[in-house]
Parts: sequence; C-alpha cells; structure tokens
Amino acid sequence: MSSRLIGLLPIPAMMIRAKAGAITIDVTNPPFTRAGLGLAVDGVQLLDLIGERVAAFVESDRLEGDFPLQLGDHAERRHFRVAMARLARNADGRCLVTFVDQTAELRTEDTLRRAMLTDSLTGLPNRAGFSDRVEHLLDEAPARFRYAVIMLDLDRFSRVNACLGSTSGDELLITVARRLKGVLRAHDVLARSGGDEFAIFMTVEDGASDVAQVTKRVMGALAAPFRLSGFEIRVACSVGVAFGAARLDDPEELIRHAQFAVKRSKSSGHAEAYQPQAFDIAREQFGMETALRRALDRGQLRLNYQPIYDLSSGRLVSFEALARWKDDTGMELLPSDFIPVAEESGLIVPLGRWAIEESVRTLADWDARFGADCGVKIAVNLSAIQLQRDSITPLLESALSTHGLPGSRFTLELTESALVTDPDRIAGIMHGLKGLGTTIAMDDFGTGYSNLAYLQKLPIDVLKIDRSFVTGMLADRDKVAIVRAILSLAQALGMQTTAEGVESSDLAQTLAALGCTYAQGFVYARPLEASDAYALLETRRH
Repeated sequence: MSSRLIGLLPIPAMMIRAKAGAITIDVTNPPFTRAGLGLAVDGVQLLDLIGERVAAFVESDRLEGDFPLQLGDHAERRHFRVAMARLARNADGRCLVTFVDQTAELRTEDTLRRAMLTDSLTGLPNRAGFSDRVEHLLDEAPARFRYAVIMLDLDRFSRVNACLGSTSGDELLITVARRLKGVLRAHDVLARSGGDEFAIFMTVEDGASDVAQVTKRVMGALAAPFRLSGFEIRVACSVGVAFGAARLDDPEELIRHAQFAVKRSKSSGHAEAYQPQAFDIAREQFGMETALRRALDRGQLRLNYQPIYDLSSGRLVSFEALARWKDDTGMELLPSDFIPVAEESGLIVPLGRWAIEESVRTLADWDARFGADCGVKIAVNLSAIQLQRDSITPLLESALSTHGLPGSRFTLELTESALVTDPDRIAGIMHGLKGLGTTIAMDDFGTGYSNLAYLQKLPIDVLKIDRSFVTGMLADRDKVAIVRAILSLAQALGMQTTAEGVESSDLAQTLAALGCTYAQGFVYARPLEASDAYALLETRRH
C-alpha cells in the first residue's frame, strides 16, 4: 500500500516493517500525526509499547489481529483498538497498523456504569454499587480477612413523606447520609441500599466489639433531632448485622442475612446479629407460607368444631369453628404453627373468608339434615389483620343470604389486639355485624391491653376467659381471683362469659357456681370433624 493510499484512511494508520525482531515505520498518515501518536508519552515511544505484539503478529501465520491500547495517565487516558493487517503473505514483514479511538465511547460507558451504581439523591453507592464495591474489596483481601455488613432501616420514614412531603423526605435522607458518613472510618463503605435503608461494609479486627462501637456511633449521629419544614424530627433505626470471612461467604448472601437481622431488630427494638437458627426458622415459615397458599387454592383445609355448653343447664348451645390443615405428606399441622404464618403473609384474609363461608355452609347443611333449625350457633374467629383489610360485614351478609340463615346463628370472636389497632374503625365494623343480628365475643380476655372504657361502649355480648386463667384454677388462688374479677366485670356490663380450657367436671361445677355462663374444653370434647359434630347434635333428639 503506497503512502498516497494510506493517506486516504480517515483514522490514524501507519505502515511498518518487521525484520529480525526489529520494527521500523515506513510511513504514517495525517490523522496519525494529528492524534499525536508519533510523540513520546511519559518518555515512552509508541513502538516501545506495541512493538512486541506487532512483531509477534508478523512472525505468525495470521492475516489480521487486534488488541487494546491505553495511553496517558488516569485523568487524560486515551483508549484505542489497534488493528493489524498483513498486506500479503510474502510481503517482507510489511504490515498495516490502524488505531480506532474508543476514548469517548469508553468514557460514556464508564459514566453510565457509575450512574447505575450510584444513588442520585445522596451520591452514595446504591445497592448494586455496594455489592460491586464489596466484591472488589474481597477479591483483593487476604485469605484471613474478616468483615461485617451492617444494614440500617429508618423507622417510620414513610410517615415523614406522608406528613411533610417527598421533598422533606429527600432532605432527611441526605442529612442522614451526611451524618453517617461523618462517623464512619475512612475505609468503611457506606451505601444507600434502598428507599429508607443504608448499608455499611466494615473490616472487623476485634470481632463484635468493632461492630458495637460503629453501631454506637451511628446511633449517636442519629440521636440529635433533624429540622425539616419547621418541625423537629427524631429518627430511630433498626440495625441488622451479618459477619463474614473473605474466602468463605458470598457478599450478596451476607447482605440478605443482614436484612433478615434488621427484620428481627424491628421486633426486638435493638440491634440484632444474624443467627443461622433464626434464618432457618424463617425459611421454614416461608416454605409453610407457600404450602398454605397452595392448600387454600386446592381446598385442602377443613374446619373442626369444638362444642360449647351452657353451664347451668348442661345444654349444647354452640360450636367454635377451628381451622385444621393436613399437608401433602399427611402431617397434621397445628393452628399455632400456621396461623402466625398466615397473619405474617396476609394469607389470613383468604383463610378467614374461607372459614366464614365454610362455617355458614356447614350450619346450613346441618339444618337440612336435621330437618329444621338444629338449635346451635357457630362461632368463627376474626383476625385483627382481616378486620383491617377485609370487608367482613358484606362478606358475612352475602354468605348468610346464599344459605338462607339469620345472623343470630353466628358468633364472631375478636381478640383484644383487634381493638387496639384502630378502635374507631373496628367499632364501626362491630356495629355493622350486630346489625346482622350476630353475637360478638371478645376472645382471650385478660391477656391483652384493651381499654375497659371500650367494653362499655362496644357491642360486646360475651367475654371469653382465656385458658391460661382457667387451667389449674382449682389449685391457684390468684387464678380464682382473676376469674372472679372477670365474671364480676361481665355481670356489671351485662355480658355473658365463656371459659376456655375446661378439663374436669369439678372445674366446670366451680365455674358454674361462680356465675360463668358457658364452657368449652376437653371435659366435653376435643374439636370434632363436621360429621362427628353433627352426630353429637343427633344425640339431642333422643
């Protein structure tokens, strides 16, 4: 290729000749000169940088090849893709070398990458940037390097956004980030890993004491109030910690472990370190949630019915409907195991809906088989979460209408915790249910924190005395005193009472003498399958 033809190329190019390991430049084109490639960079000539690779290419059998080239320091670094092409197989070592400038492209990619890994509000690394930084640090760390991941979750941050607006919320996050950065060590990594969540990566030399010191400084930094929109805001946070070793742990897994510890911190009120046993329990509960969701979809749950008797007459008056679940392996799962999982996951809403509809259907079926009103009520438990999220009154009204039953055949049991969540709204729901003619019972009375004033205002018909007060009552004067007090309160308010956990005839007689209205427990029967419960009803005919 002549110098005239190489001069027509729009990119820097040169013709070189390699012979006996020595490389000489035959000719270059104007773009090569304008790019400054013929000048020394930091005292190093271009051929000194690329000569060895070009010579290796010429001495090979390849017709073309390429490699990346960087010139200059970090601030002024230029990036080229160097392409080599042999002019002919027997061309006496002559080769065309061209230079494609990729500096702008790579700088744009680098800028985009930094933007993707950076939180635009605080300027800190985001979740992806935090993981990237941690992985890079661990790749360069010695084998015995130990570290910790600390996750911070700002408590009630959503209320700041709701009350003061998103601008104030952003201002709070920026200030929190600034304070946190001010109390961390120079080599600690701080990131905003979520909306109101921050992450810290720190080296650990003295074990948990190092983390305790950092946590103390963080709490101290957030202790002073924040001034936003004329308000003084105090910020608390939940803290979760996971410890790791450089060659043993996956950083992403450590981050998940720290987030799990944060969840425990929200419940305990203090910083929590990740405990594998607790994680295993949570994973088991997650598996149970999946299985429970599938069981609900497939109709695999059933209701058992525990009889409730009138203590003065000995007459069967009601059944309490209790959910039962046998999993795919045939194992019978206790409500104490799966009901908390249902409440945590929100499955308590479809579970509660199913319980109402199934109990109404069952009672209608009993009436049909009995040939008339079979003479008993059914009591169904309502979760506080279901009361908050579902429309209970229309649901029950629809079920009653479908099966032609009056509301007076049903008792709905609420716990004291249901009243605490939103007293005014729950009161409205209770009055709506009373409008259907239902009986309202307060379950597990005495174990919660209900305001006694609500007992007077709310349409509660029955107080259920928790089994913890009833079991062993005959041998415990304190329990007798508590039960007597509950009975006196109910009498003063015009309410009836049901004692749970009655396991002996002597206990039933004592409760009757004290004025208790109803009782349920193993002395009468364990929870029964629907067919067995109906068989018990049939015995009343004879």
